[in-house]
Amino acid sequence: MQVVDKPRLSVIGLGKLGSPMVAVFGAKGFNVIGVDINERFVQTLNEGRAPVTEPQLQEYLERAGQRVRATLDFDDAIAQSDVSFIIVPTPSGADRLFSNRYVVDAIGKIGRALSRKQDYHLVVLTSTVMPGATGGAIQAALERASGRSVGQSLGLCYSPEFIALGSVIHDILNPDLLLIGESDAQAGDLLEAIYAQTVESRPSVHRMNFVNAELCKLSVNTFVTTKISYANMIADMCDHLPGANADVVTRAIGADSRIGLKYLKPAVGYGGPCFPRDNKAFAALGRALGVDCCLAEATDQINDHQIQRLAEAVAASTSPGERVSILGLSYKAQTSVIEESQAITLALLLSKSGYPVTVYDPCANAASSAVLGNTVTVAGSAAEAVGEASAVVIMAPWPQFAEVSWNCGVNRPEQRTVIDPWGIVTSVPGIRLIRPGAGDWRRSVAPADSSAPLRFGSR
Repeated sequence: MQVVDKPRLSVIGLGKLGSPMVAVFGAKGFNVIGVDINERFVQTLNEGRAPVTEPQLQEYLERAGQRVRATLDFDDAIAQSDVSFIIVPTPSGADRLFSNRYVVDAIGKIGRALSRKQDYHLVVLTSTVMPGATGGAIQAALERASGRSVGQSLGLCYSPEFIALGSVIHDILNPDLLLIGESDAQAGDLLEAIYAQTVESRPSVHRMNFVNAELCKLSVNTFVTTKISYANMIADMCDHLPGANADVVTRAIGADSRIGLKYLKPAVGYGGPCFPRDNKAFAALGRALGVDCCLAEATDQINDHQIQRLAEAVAASTSPGERVSILGLSYKAQTSVIEESQAITLALLLSKSGYPVTVYDPCANAASSAVLGNTVTVAGSAAEAVGEASAVVIMAPWPQFAEVSWNCGVNRPEQRTVIDPWGIVTSVPGIRLIRPGAGDWRRSVAPADSSAPLRFGSR
């Protein structure tokens, strides 16, 4: 098959990852049709507006211009495209393995549309799935619905993105690697050619069979979560060692080329829609295969413990009944997503333990209110949240938090403690600054018997 210079593309799913993919492909000169069952997403995209909130998304949609359109009609999209990317949810089940139900539903609709089309078509699965899924139930559903066999007239690839909310556009354009699980060389060649016209970095390209690609995706995320938990474990040690500083330690060990600095930063635990569930899925897969994946399980345990560490820092300086403010509710800065957010968990824990809690986030106030209800007070600004508090905890490193006046609203600065796991606050005269993992803060607040560990709820 001759590779088309600019094949026509369709993207199935216009959510937080699909819409940026449409925008990037369109901005890079491809004609792209977005497909979704959500009428509002389709209408918004056809009006030239971003259906979801994501940095640079609106800018790239404007660059794409008339090359982008959206539809509810699978037949229309498949008939007018040569390659279809599927990026729909794969939610975790009770067994912590990923469900294929939305993928199989989309595959069925694509297949039925393909049964009325003669030309070669490539289907690319971008959603994260369990090893064995693409070449198993997903390929079977595609062949059954289309009446074709994967091969000469029908290609199938598994090619997940390595992206993070808040930087999706940048990450699509600048990947470290391109992962292509391919049914055959013809399918892989076409997909690699599309990526070559899209990305701006010089990523390594790794082409392989489906199951290797599926395992690679899970393994990358699990390795990253292990680095995050390892850094936080070092920080926990430094909390108990006079003079120790986790930032100093991790910068040094990260300089070793065998380790590297990326994600080796002590702060708060990981959250969001990918890392926690992928790590749990990896461990669940191991159990199903009879493989010992205790490293992945330990990574989760250390991550969950970070809530206790922060709660102890609050309890060390503030008594129940005194107000605590939490800045940053999204699981990371530059996004409104609160899924698996440790800030939300901490707010609920502190409120349950007798602390009045005020929260604020530049983007996630509305989403957080729906979850937290009347258990907390939602502030309209960071200044308002800080002004009410005896203690402030910075849970997401939004840049604007570095500009907050930390001594506002108190007669004596020493009445307030700022707990800053990220190190974004410089020393403020009079304000007590706790940087978990840096400085000997436990010894300065512990009771005379300092060998007894602080437990949440004690002072």
